Amino acid sequence: MLRYNRHMTINCLAVGMEPAVSLFHSLSDATRLAIVRRLAEGEARVVDLTRDLGLAQSTVSAHVACLRDCGLVSGRPEGRQVFYSLSRPELLDLLAAAEAVLAATGEAVTLCPRYGVVADGVGA
Repeated sequence: MLRYNRHMTINCLAVGMEPAVSLFHSLSDATRLAIVRRLAEGEARVVDLTRDLGLAQSTVSAHVACLRDCGLVSGRPEGRQVFYSLSRPELLDLLAAAEAVLAATGEAVTLCPRYGVVADGVGA
């Protein structure tokens, strides 16, 4: 007789989904998402992102490096500066689709007990 193994079932369902999980995880941080949204407007240097987002240079650099490592952002060196931009225009389509889903679900995502604003302690 086979016993139900929840861990095994989850692993079977996740096979082949690792890239998608990694993509969405890379966008799940508010700072990285803000950087992506800013770069959707055009290329920027770390100093520009620091100014525009009001964050520390080290914070912006670390998050830009993460996005670059994920292949979502690329850098164009010019002298001693590097201008960053979105490396995949499809990312704009993904963000637009996310906006549509958020509009369709209303506040359901925000009120999610696991990932919503209240769960993060921001709205509690």
